[in-house]
Order: sequence, then C-alpha cells, then structure tokens
Amino acid sequence: MVAADDFLAALGLGLGHNATVVVLGCAAFGLAAGLVGCFVLLRGRALIADVAAHATLPGVAAAFIGATLAGADPRNLWLLMAGGAASAALGTLAVRAATATGRVRDDAAMALVLSAGFGLGVVLMSVVQSRPTGGQAGLAHFILGQAAGMAEAEARALGVLAAGAVAMVLLLFNPLRTLCFDEAFAAATGLPVRLLDLALMALMLLVAVAGLRAVGLILVVALMVIPAVTARLVTDRLGVMAALASLFGAVSGWVGAALSAAAPGLPTGAVVTLVACALFVAALLLSPGRGVLAALLRHARLSWRIARDHFLRGAWEELERQRLGPDGAFAAAAVAEAWGWGPARLALVTCAARAAGLLTPAGEPGFLRLTEEGTALARGVVRRHRVWEIYLTRAGGVRAFAAHRGADLIEHTLPPEVEAEVEAWLAAADPALAREPVPPPVEGSLGHGARA
Repeated sequence: MVAADDFLAALGLGLGHNATVVVLGCAAFGLAAGLVGCFVLLRGRALIADVAAHATLPGVAAAFIGATLAGADPRNLWLLMAGGAASAALGTLAVRAATATGRVRDDAAMALVLSAGFGLGVVLMSVVQSRPTGGQAGLAHFILGQAAGMAEAEARALGVLAAGAVAMVLLLFNPLRTLCFDEAFAAATGLPVRLLDLALMALMLLVAVAGLRAVGLILVVALMVIPAVTARLVTDRLGVMAALASLFGAVSGWVGAALSAAAPGLPTGAVVTLVACALFVAALLLSPGRGVLAALLRHARLSWRIARDHFLRGAWEELERQRLGPDGAFAAAAVAEAWGWGPARLALVTCAARAAGLLTPAGEPGFLRLTEEGTALARGVVRRHRVWEIYLTRAGGVRAFAAHRGADLIEHTLPPEVEAEVEAWLAAADPALAREPVPPPVEGSLGHGARA
C-alpha cells in the first residue's frame, strides 16, 4: 500500500536523499523524453524508437562480455550505455537498410529488427549468466529499469541530458518543424534533411539509452510517445505541444517515482508509465478540442439544434397547412407525427424549446405557439431549407424529392459563407423570390415537415 504521508513527502522531496535523487532523475528523463518524443511522433518514428530501445539489450550484454574479457570493470554504467547506444544505432540503420531496397515494408523491417535484436540480447544475457563472473542481476535491471538504485551522479547526468535536449530542440526547432510537417518543402528550401534526420535520431538514441536505468528498455519508448500523444490531444500548435509534452513527461517521472518511493514494492518504471497513461486518459476524456466528453457535448448540441430546427420547421409548415399566421396555435402532436417522433422525444424537444424561450402554451392542451424569438428562428430555418431546395432543383438539376432530402441533411451544418453564396445566387436568378421572407416550398417536394 502507498502511504499518503510518504507519497506527499516524496513529492516535496522530503523523503530522504535517495528518494529525492530518484524523483529528480526520473523527472529530468521524462522532460527530455517528452520533448524529443514530440518530433519523433510527428516524424512518424515512434516504432523506430521502440526498435532502438529493444536493440540496446545486445549492446549492453556485449559490452559486459567484452569488458570481462578485457579485464575491465564490466559494471561500468557508461561502458554499458555506450554499448547499448552502439547496438541501438545499428538497429535503426538496419531498418533503414532493409527498407531502402524496396523489398521489405517499413513495418516488417521494424518488427524483424526488434525481434532479432531482443532475441540476440536474451541469448547474450544467458551467456553472461553462464560465465563464472556472473553479474546477471545487474544487467537484468536494464530490461525493466531500476530507478531505486540511481546514484546522484546518474541523476545529474539525466539533468544534463534534459538540458541538452532542450537546448538542441530550441536550436533546431524551426528546421525540425519544417521537416516534420513537409519533408519535400524542407528539401526544396535547402534544409539538410538527412542531417536533420540524423540529429533527431541521435537525440532519440540518447534518450533511449539514458532511460535504461530509469524505466528500462521495454518502457523507455512509452515516455517518448505517451506524453507527446497526450500533448497532441490538447493543442494543435507545435510550440505548445513541445512544452506540454515536456511537462507531462516530467510530471509522469516525478509523480511515478514518488509513488514508487512511497511503496518500495512497486517498480518505478512501470509506475511512471502508468502515470503517463493516466494523464493520456485524462486528456483523451477532457481535452476541449479532441476529448471524448467534448465530442459528446458537440454531438449533443448538434442533435439538439437539428431536433429544434425540425420542430420549428414542422410547426411553421403546420401553420401554413392550417392557413394560420406565425402567431397561430398548432398541435404539437401533428408536428411529431410528421417527423415520426414518439411521445418521449416530443416531450423532450418541446420542454427544451420552451426552456429556451421559443415556445409558449396556447391554452388548449397539446397546442403551442411560437414566441417572437421562436418565430424569427423558425422563419430563418424554413427559409434556409427552401432556398437550398430551390438551388438544388434549379442550379443542380436535382429532383424535388431528392432536393428536399439533400436540404434536410445539409442545412444544419452549412457554413455561413456557403449560405451567403446560395442567397446571392437566388438574388441574381430570381430577385422577386429572393425578396420573400419565406419562399414557397418547391413543387413536388415533401414539404410541410414530412419525413424524407
């Protein structure tokens, strides 16, 4: 169980020196991974990052074996990370070489290198385990990470990595932005596309190797991709996205490491990844632009607007049928019957319309009247529908029935500029008809609120 007091103390860097080192180190790595991950994601290199992360394992194991044979310290972290970086670079180059022939698809090449690299790493790890010097336990932590054993020097190195990543991204921000969004344009403007790609790959490899200690090779790609995807849900601006991805990555590392410090049985890398996933789920649900709740709200608003427009149009055409003016009383049931609505939907729409000030009771049960606001809105709805019908039948040669159906489908989402163009066409084609507040229905259309 997570002790709340210990968790809050870890968040405030008050749980002890070791916990503080781990929290700051994971936060620094999360910041760097989120920032670099933005460009990796936009460049379409997310799976390459996964390949690079898995390809570090044979390099780490080979460096351990080589150091043992050479009589050097096989547990030197920098030596092991250099071996991981070399094998990760070879893995990414192998993917590019396989796809350059045109005989192997990108996804197949990445799957091949990822599985082969990880398989080779497992074999080399078994070789390490079988040697008298052993040391397998130390290498196993590179798979899932061991942030709890992070030394202060390692945390400082991660801080330097974060600062270096920020500096490199700031230096190359505009060229990388152009490269990510339009490679052909970047090449046409004289940007060194291959060098920029290599720089981005170098940053990606640096982050992947640096994350081995914090979250392990299996989860390191998560800290590059998840914060970037989360930020992409929140904004469309690259600068804001990069800042948010850095923030989300840092928060994931900070909170995840604090949770792990408060509950020593929890693996730090997995907890950090789960915190990043929680931020993603929150953004997926709550993002004002792309969030699920925002989409549901937009859908509900559109559904209400369509139902409101249908009812008002049906009410207007029912009044026309009864040869009454806009201030006449009409039977709500007649409008519902024309649209094929049941009692529940009719009650919902009329209650909402009355609450919006569009309808008022007519005195007789089941009868309603349009308010002044409702009359103006109904007049606009009917005019828009009929003008669109006229345009489709006269300018488009569409049959009246099909024009009615087409107008019914599109009239609720027409942009204002399109409405203005259609009105201008009608004013030029039939000035007298265009001057009428509500043109008559097109002959042969269903009209009068009938269902299409």
